[in-house]
Amino acid sequence: MKAFMDQDFLLQNEVGKKLYHDYASKMPIIDYHCHLNPKEIYENKPFDNLSTVWLGGDHYKWRLMRANGVSEAYITGDKAAFDKFMKYAEVMPYLVGNPLFHWSHLELQRFFGINTLLTPKTALDIYEKANFKLKELTPKKFIEMSNVKVVCTTDDPTDDLKWHVKLKAEQNSFKVLPAFRPDKAINIELSWFNDWIGSLEKVVGFLITEVSDLEKALEQRMDYFSDHGCKLSDHGLDSIYYRPYEQEEIETIFKRARKGITLSQEEIEKYKGYMLIFLGKNYHKREWVQQYHIGALRNNSKRMLEKLGPDTGYDAINDDLIAKPLSNILNALDHKDELPKTIIYALNPRDHDVVVTLMQAFQDGKTPGKLQCGSAWWFNDTIDGMSKQIDALSNNGLLSRFVGMLTDSRSFLSYPRHEYFRRLLCNKLGQLVEDGLFPYDLEILGRIVEDISYNNANKYFGM
Repeated sequence: MKAFMDQDFLLQNEVGKKLYHDYASKMPIIDYHCHLNPKEIYENKPFDNLSTVWLGGDHYKWRLMRANGVSEAYITGDKAAFDKFMKYAEVMPYLVGNPLFHWSHLELQRFFGINTLLTPKTALDIYEKANFKLKELTPKKFIEMSNVKVVCTTDDPTDDLKWHVKLKAEQNSFKVLPAFRPDKAINIELSWFNDWIGSLEKVVGFLITEVSDLEKALEQRMDYFSDHGCKLSDHGLDSIYYRPYEQEEIETIFKRARKGITLSQEEIEKYKGYMLIFLGKNYHKREWVQQYHIGALRNNSKRMLEKLGPDTGYDAINDDLIAKPLSNILNALDHKDELPKTIIYALNPRDHDVVVTLMQAFQDGKTPGKLQCGSAWWFNDTIDGMSKQIDALSNNGLLSRFVGMLTDSRSFLSYPRHEYFRRLLCNKLGQLVEDGLFPYDLEILGRIVEDISYNNANKYFGM
């Protein structure tokens, strides 16, 4: 029987242990996609207590607390901080097999030096020890402790990026760069589309009455983001669409939306496909990387959406078919050699093989790993989910060119997820050696591990 989460956690063979301890564990982190708040990083204020930094905004934990019958008052409500923490501690014994059991204890170990198992009996002692430690821990300290060299936040095109400017002026051991997230320009069917266009008009200083105006505004903002160090964009594509269109049709659709007229599904799909192609061409021109996060079914409980708003734990995996529309988008960009570097994340694990085989059809023979099958994401941040993504990439692609893990989190305590991934990766590579499927050549294996952990991302994004 193995010890619980000791130094060889997740490492089940000797080769994997050597690869992790001698290679992966020493590599820095490029967190190229997260939802950290740059204002919080700049202000660098200590957190009030463990409950605030651990449970505040963490819908991963919220979902499982609800599933265990915890009242909303102890999750997003007004109960005392320790009472909320205690309720989470009460859930811990029921998290058998869930990565949150591992993540939670990794976070306690790595940031607070606490190796005690979290249970209702140990909760008070852990809470007090962590709170004492928190007096010297701030957002920047968490980033530094995790050996993070680059943090890429997720930013709306209308953002003035003032916190990024302030951070750049400081002497930090890490960079904080913006990432362009134009979802609100694409989601033409949503009720707040026109309000957002109004906000964009104020930022760019001119009226947006035609599609060409919107394009001009978005290009202006892309240039602004580039001037502030942006090297990548990100798209939350719950579903991906493409329908053949004429330019005149897109103009008509846009004007109808600006008048508040309800659009047909066909009109919505034509507009969205058009915008993805327009944006992709502009990313290519600026040598940006584009990221497609595909497959979320969001805000399933309308009752709780009205009560708590979005991003509160009521999302799920979508099952729309993605192969043909994704192929059409990539092909439209590739047709005139305007396809930028692209990372495609599939939330539905069934789609990993689709993504890997499709992306190989558009590699350009010049840039290693130009198209990437993105890291196991959100509901796939599990041993099984990460394994499936690694296996799909190994089976039909080049795992050795993979740009590796990211946090995709709003929490400053999420960086041990990189360790979780690296341990799993090293174990899988070690198993290949143990099974006689790859030679025991530490020079090759060590380089692969270091590249996936850090080097590939550093080269790919030009950080």
